[in-house]
Amino acid sequence: MKFGEAIASVLNKYATFQGRARRSEYWYFFLFNVIISSILSWLAQRIGFFWLISVLYTLALFLPGLAVTCRRLHDTGKSGGWIFICLVPLVGTIILLVFLARDGQPGPNAYGPDPREAPGGTEGRAPWEY
Repeated sequence: MKFGEAIASVLNKYATFQGRARRSEYWYFFLFNVIISSILSWLAQRIGFFWLISVLYTLALFLPGLAVTCRRLHDTGKSGGWIFICLVPLVGTIILLVFLARDGQPGPNAYGPDPREAPGGTEGRAPWEY
């Protein structure tokens, strides 16, 4: 999944907590948020009223961020409830990052079909994943 496709996929599934999300979908969306938030923060420091745009951006993308995180956890075979592990200071965040960085379960699992499996067979997979 390419950068633009990942962003579009997450925004099209704005509040969809069911199903599975590939690593690329999650991490590209994460990168997108870091870039936009950094730009808005920089602008907020330079021009006063950009703090409001930054807050609105954060509120607008909070729900899709939670949804894609739950779908990413589903891809690894974990319940979306594991997102709350990040409430445990330090260790919880590290555990969540490990879960999010792991490869998804191959084939269908309890949360749906493998998002890497396309109708063409190996389409959508990296060459080393064939």
